[in-house]
Amino acid sequence: MKFNSNVSSSRRKSRKAHFSAHSEARRKLMSANLSKELQARHGVRSMPIRKDDEVVITRGVYKTREGKVTAVYRKKWVVHVERITREKANGATVNVGIPASSLCITKLKMDKDRKATLERKNRNKDKAEDTAMSNVD
Repeated sequence: MKFNSNVSSSRRKSRKAHFSAHSEARRKLMSANLSKELQARHGVRSMPIRKDDEVVITRGVYKTREGKVTAVYRKKWVVHVERITREKANGATVNVGIPASSLCITKLKMDKDRKATLERKNRNKDKAEDTAMSNVD
């Protein structure tokens, strides 16, 4: 069932919208799950990833490796994590890009904007639970 008539169900249009998204839209699309402790503490499941967050890699060759985010490369849809590098044929070391969906945030870099976002997301969740329980007889 289609929920919003303004959004297309077409695979082609969805892919075009995804890959031609502007930077601010990519910020939200490049979200990562929070660890179980952070989910319990803040009541929020995921957050857009940002520089200086501490993460653990959950999928791929670098699975279980931990580190701090050094860059969020929105143009390439990847995140660079410190100490996750590889050596090129000429001997130079380069950062390996990790997709944001393959990460789990273990420590958030908190500032006033991040706190406000967490409070807003948690408040909306509380309202949804209240209205859902009010319909139960």
